[in-house]
Amino acid sequence: MQIQRLTPSATVLDELGKRLTRLRKLHRLSQQELATAAGIGVATLRRIEDGRDARLGSWVRLLLALDQAAAVDQLLPEHTGSPMAEATGRRRRRPKAPPADDGAGFRWGDER
Repeated sequence: MQIQRLTPSATVLDELGKRLTRLRKLHRLSQQELATAAGIGVATLRRIEDGRDARLGSWVRLLLALDQAAAVDQLLPEHTGSPMAEATGRRRRRPKAPPADDGAGFRWGDER
């Protein structure tokens, strides 16, 4: 399941819990082993895997214990740019100041 902007929070938590369970099993860890490695309680891990709300700190500990530092970093990337600039490959630039006018190049329309 792909998580979208309008996906209900309860559905997101349920999906993330399922993903965490699959990842834990992929690492061949029991709930007790992962909870111990992450420094959280087994009841907290069960609650997270069941899709119930949890503190972000618990998620961070779990992901780091599962060698998923990149996933933690993607929660809020350090560098965020303008979506339009990223799409067009440009960076946002400051507008240039108009050149200083000393009056030397000024001409009335009827002067030649």
